[in-house]
Amino acid sequence: MPLDPENLRAAMRAWSASVTVVTAVYEGSRHGMTVNSFTSISLEPATVSISLQHSSRTYELVTKSRAFGLTMLSTEQVKISDVFAGRYPEIEDRFAGVLTETLVTGSPLIVGGLAWLDCRIIETYDAGMNTLFIAEVLAARSFGDGQPLMYHNRKYWGLAEL
Repeated sequence: MPLDPENLRAAMRAWSASVTVVTAVYEGSRHGMTVNSFTSISLEPATVSISLQHSSRTYELVTKSRAFGLTMLSTEQVKISDVFAGRYPEIEDRFAGVLTETLVTGSPLIVGGLAWLDCRIIETYDAGMNTLFIAEVLAARSFGDGQPLMYHNRKYWGLAEL
């Protein structure tokens, strides 16, 4: 019996994740998207993974540039998360009004995030409608204390101490 996609979506809503934005640039074109499919794999060598849907513009730029930037968002960046998630379809340039900086690869990193990773792709794996990108972290920057923006059951959350 095949898996009902709605049952899977409902089950996956129980997964809580920190909100990140993956960005890339290729030949002057830049784009980014909100993702929760980010995982730290290893500290030595510094390796992470992301998964991107084949039909996304970010996928195209990451594939061509073989690099990406990752910004871990703070609770103050809900609107940025929504913009990069495509919840404002009338906004064509997701970077309009967003301050960015670069480190090594030229991928834009969003100012105000809790941390940045600048990554170079070392391996890719097809995974259905997505590609899993394994990447070496070339540079990392953390900006101290702050509350991470969390996503759970289709809503944004902040952390609370227990």
